[in-house]
Amino acid sequence: MKTGLLWYDNDPQRRIEEKIRRAAQRYQEKFGRAPDICYVNPAMLAQVQEPVSHLQVVGKPNILPHHFLVGVADKGS
Repeated sequence: MKTGLLWYDNDPQRRIEEKIRRAAQRYQEKFGRAPDICYVNPAMLAQVQEPVSHLQVVGKPNILPHHFLVGVADKGS
C-alpha cells in the first residue's frame, strides 16, 4: 500500500462492518478511488461477521484496536 487512510472509530454502538464501510467511503472521497484492503488489529478479526463490500480485511499486529487502515493493496503482496 502506497497511500492509505487511517480511520479511528471506537463507537460501541456501531458494528465493525459499518466502521470499515465508513473508512472506505472516506478513502474514496479523499482519493477518488475505492480501496480494496483494510488492515485491522488481529483481535478485531473475530468481530467481522459478514463480508464488507469488495474489501479484503486483514489482521496486522501493528494496527491498534479501533483503528482501520484502508487503501489499495500493492500488486504482488
